[in-house]
Amino acid sequence: MAPSDGRETRGRFRIEQQLLRFAAIGTLAFAVDTATLYFARGVLGLDLYVGRVVSFLVAATFTWAMNRRFTFPEARDAAKARQWLQFLMANGVGGLVNYGVYALLVASVTLVAAHPVLGVAAGSLAGMSFNFAASRGWVFRRARK
Repeated sequence: MAPSDGRETRGRFRIEQQLLRFAAIGTLAFAVDTATLYFARGVLGLDLYVGRVVSFLVAATFTWAMNRRFTFPEARDAAKARQWLQFLMANGVGGLVNYGVYALLVASVTLVAAHPVLGVAAGSLAGMSFNFAASRGWVFRRARK
């Protein structure tokens, strides 16, 4: 086996740092999403469904902007509108992955049906993993270098 020149270790460290930032920003986005939903309902008088669309768009925009700035800064020179739309599409698919894993586990695992939080956790991890891979490989692809 050839000796490592450190590139593999640096690459792995870089991906781990990006994943940590991506997850931290996602956690902040949860707060943005929730606060926006309550604002949309309480102040704007929107119902739960329209308010949720608004809160998702606000949170997704926040997440995109923060990831563009802190997680994948090398991709900041890309066209903003196109990158934002790609991010929304990727996260939409990630949401389906999240819900699919949750629904599959609730329907097929008795323990998860009794404790749905386990399905929510598994779905969230699956969705986040998909969103990170899609963001890194498609939306912010210049950041892979």
